[in-house]
Amino acid sequence: MEERHNVAVVYASVHHGNTKKIAEIIGEVFSAQVLSVEEAKAIDASEFELIGFGSGIYFGRYHRSLLQLVDSWPTRPCQAFIFSTAGLPFLRWFQHRALRKRLVQRGFRVVGEFCCRGWDTVGPLWLLGGINRKHPNTGDMNRAMEFAGKTKASL
Repeated sequence: MEERHNVAVVYASVHHGNTKKIAEIIGEVFSAQVLSVEEAKAIDASEFELIGFGSGIYFGRYHRSLLQLVDSWPTRPCQAFIFSTAGLPFLRWFQHRALRKRLVQRGFRVVGEFCCRGWDTVGPLWLLGGINRKHPNTGDMNRAMEFAGKTKASL
């Protein structure tokens, strides 16, 4: 029988539900509790061995509500992974920097990172109908499942 880890996937998905879709796919692979930031405010983070944190990227950063949640939790050793949906996912290293730094400062060990394209209509992009309109798509979902599977296998 496979050992079950206590895993939570916490997400902020504000505009088009891009990140929620990715959070749910990753949650299925881990058999995790998938929680919005609002729902996660009511949990005891110490119950989990692994927590995934994700949101859309807004002007190069994670959603403020997710960053505030991380800042509000007590410092403790735990493993974490981070994920995002973004208009420009090739900038992932820069975009993930603030969340990664906060997690490390709070005692988390970041064991993986994932980013895929998401429909982006933030700022002036809405005038053009946004970019990546049909994302996340099946390929993005498959890559998210692959990321989760590899991360799970490495623990």
